[in-house]
Amino acid sequence: MKRHAQIVFLLISILLFAACQPSGQSNSESKDPADNQAYIENKGSDTLVNLALAWAERYQQINPDVQISVTGGGSGTGFAALINGTISIANASRQIKPEEIESSREKGFDPIEHIVANDAIAVIVNPENPIDQLTLEQVSQIYKGEITNWQDVGGEDRPIVKLSRETNSGTHVYFLETVVRLGSKEDKNIFSADTLLLPSSEGIIAEVRDNPNALGYDGLGYVTDEVKMVALAEKPGGEYVLPSAETVINGKYPVSRHLYMYTRGEPQNAELAYLEWIFSAYAQDIIIELGFVPIFGK
Repeated sequence: MKRHAQIVFLLISILLFAACQPSGQSNSESKDPADNQAYIENKGSDTLVNLALAWAERYQQINPDVQISVTGGGSGTGFAALINGTISIANASRQIKPEEIESSREKGFDPIEHIVANDAIAVIVNPENPIDQLTLEQVSQIYKGEITNWQDVGGEDRPIVKLSRETNSGTHVYFLETVVRLGSKEDKNIFSADTLLLPSSEGIIAEVRDNPNALGYDGLGYVTDEVKMVALAEKPGGEYVLPSAETVINGKYPVSRHLYMYTRGEPQNAELAYLEWIFSAYAQDIIIELGFVPIFGK
């Protein structure tokens, strides 16, 4: 009986000790530094993905207690993930559509827009192509299939091979609305059926580099010396302008745009701190390093 009483006393002591421990915490949890990390998942625009990766890498060096994941897939993919609640921040090279705003509100939040950089869409050709300049109207006619030979715009007698990003790309949507439709809300034209749709900005560059008949477009930050940029005029008889940080800032280049990040409502905590850092002079200098255009004139 004495031994039985000792066992009962020992069990009661163990239970009382366990009850005094802090709820939901173990010694291994308190020692694990990962428990104190903030996690930001960032997804969307392929135009923004290299810049977003550079920002994430630099920010994590400064703030090792924050982990940032960055993936592409296109602006539409980013918005879908934001609406579904699987990411913290959506990257976009176009503004959110009314139907995407409506879907967000059905999920209980308002998407908040943050302009984080600027960009120009460069129209590009193979370096062997003698064409140096085009009007926006000529580019529109080419992509609608109304002009099909380089000879018709002052070049050689060669067929024009048209390249575009895929439909989920914000760059595709922006180029369609601004260049193919020339900014007209009433115009319902789309890219001609023989336009080749490519899944990445790098793919556009590679195809134009290798194909002397190709015409493509890409964000300024992706253009390399392997292709040639074409100077654009907004109207026939107007000034032909090449894309650059300077011509975007001074408003002379006719095909420029903002780049965005969207959050589920007003950003809080780690997301807010990260976005505030993106607007710092240090982060804006990274934009210049990668060939994009800062939101502050430089």
